[in-house]
This record gives sequence, C-alpha cells and structure tokens, in this order.
Amino acid sequence: MNENEIPAALEEAAGLLSACRTELAKRVVGQGNMIDGLLAALVAGGHILLEGVPGLAKTLAVKSLAEITGLAFRRIQFTPDLLPADLTGTLIWEQGRGSFSVRRGPVFANVILADEINRAPAKVQSALLEAMEEKQVTIGETTYPLPEPFFVLATENPIEHEGTYALPEAELDRFLLKLLVPYPEPGEELEIVKRSASRPADGGGARSSLSPVLDTAGIGLLRGAADSVYLDERMVKYMVSIVVTTRPPAARTAAGAGGRMKVQPGAGDGVYRYISFGASPRASIALCRCARIHALFEGRAFVSADDVKAAAYPVLRHRIVLSYEAEADGLDADAVISRILAHVPVP
Repeated sequence: MNENEIPAALEEAAGLLSACRTELAKRVVGQGNMIDGLLAALVAGGHILLEGVPGLAKTLAVKSLAEITGLAFRRIQFTPDLLPADLTGTLIWEQGRGSFSVRRGPVFANVILADEINRAPAKVQSALLEAMEEKQVTIGETTYPLPEPFFVLATENPIEHEGTYALPEAELDRFLLKLLVPYPEPGEELEIVKRSASRPADGGGARSSLSPVLDTAGIGLLRGAADSVYLDERMVKYMVSIVVTTRPPAARTAAGAGGRMKVQPGAGDGVYRYISFGASPRASIALCRCARIHALFEGRAFVSADDVKAAAYPVLRHRIVLSYEAEADGLDADAVISRILAHVPVP
C-alpha cells in the first residue's frame, strides 16, 4: 500500500470501527476500554483474558460482539468436573454402523467464551490453550482445523480463589491481552437500571437487536489498515526496551550475551525488587501489533509513544510475575508497569 492509499484505508477503517462501537453501545453501557480491547484482539487475531467481578457485562459484551460480526458463538462454563473431551469433542460408538463417529465439541466455533477458566483443572485448561495456539483439535487419530477466525475470551473472577486452578505463567503468555473490567460510573449504572426497568420483569422482553456490521471482509479490512500504520524503527526499539526492562538483570545475564539491546542506566532502579520474572519476546511482538492497532483506533497513520504506553498495560500485566515485596507494598502489575514506563526514555 503506497503513501496516498493509507489515509483512504484509515478513513474506511475509522467508519467501520465507529459503526461497531455504535452497535455495541446499544447493548453495553460504558466499558469503552473493554469494547476497544475486544475489537483490538479481534483485529490482531489474538485471545483475551477478562478479569472482573460478576455482573459487569463481560458475557453480554462477548455475545454482542459475536452478533455484530455474524460469527458462531459458544459459551463454555468451566467447572472442576469438566473433561477435555467435553471441550474438544470425542469419538462415539454407533452400534448400528459398527464404527465410531466424531462428535465435535463446543470449541468448534468462531467466538468462544471460556467462563471462569480458572475453575477447570489443568488438563482442561491445556486442551483449550492448545486449541488457541495451534487452531486445531485432535480427536482420536484425526486432526481437525478450527474455524477461522478463532477467537477465545476467557474470564476470571478476581475475588474467588477457593476451588480454582490458577493458570501457569507459560499459559498466560498465550493470551494477547489481559483486560480489567471495572465497575461502571454512577451515571452509566443509572442508564443500566433504566434499560433494565423498561423490560418486562418476567424476562420476556427482547433486547435491542444488533446489525451485523463487521463481517469477515470487514475484519480483513481492519487488519490491512492496521498493517499500513507506519511504525518507525525508533518506536520498535522503544517497545523492546520496555519489555527488556521488565526482566531483572540476573535474568538478562543468564540469558546470555546474544542480545545487544542496551537498557538505559538506572531504568529499573526501584522496580526490579518487585519483579520475579519479566516478559518474553512474545510480549514485544504483541506490543508492536497492539500499538499499531491503538494508533488505528485513534485515527493516526503512525505509531506514537502514547500508543505504546496505552498498549503496554494490557499486553504486559499478565506477563510480569511479581515478587512478594510487591504484594507486601500493595503494588499490582499496573503500578509496576507505570514505574517502568516512567524510567524508559521516550525516543
């Protein structure tokens, strides 16, 4: 795409994004960051980990996203007694035919809502995460490709830990973004209550219908527009410097002398005691993709430092393993990321 074509592509993408936000606003009040995060991951072709207490419209937002895209949607409730076959499918013996037939599981859909993924045991989590990474499922001795696009949104409840199985760090790294879903503002909650009060108490009133404004071709258009956003080499070095700074010096030394990226002296002072393990190169790749998409969402044809900083939080917050000192000092991942961004010089 040449320089003259980029503005036209961005203008068309901006109109499509505006239509998506308008349609989703008919169902979901507020939660703009969550909506933009869902759209960004869809454009990037990645998966999302949603964290928020019950009742914050996480399921409603995902269902609405599937509706405006016209994609097949499945919701899977993760429980301690769930088996991998309940997710991926299994072989069924048919007595009349004297042979096995394949019964595909609910994972064979475009948009998967993995509700409370941390309530299922490790085998079930691994089955889903393998499908996320390989985009295929093996049943018996045959491998079946999953539909394209394939988009997983897993939810976690941050206030309940009894009877849960925490996702290992290596599996968390497979998620492109981790979005935190906050409580609505008082004005937004007032609108939510008004909308609820306008529907019959027996639940018979249908929600407002949404128009399918983002088909497969539209997703391809947005991906092409994101790829056309200019990314200067200085911005690439800035992003890599941020990710490298998440790694304590001992970890960088142990990794060998292969990397020549220099970190600004003192960039991690006062931060490394709060970090046990930093982010992998997969985080640098994700940060690059998401910074471009953020610039696209802001209507810019180039990536700025503000795009990088905005993308850093959802990209890094689940990839940094905090130390006990961070917990003792009341610091979460976002607070540590803020300190890192304040230390790494902007080009």
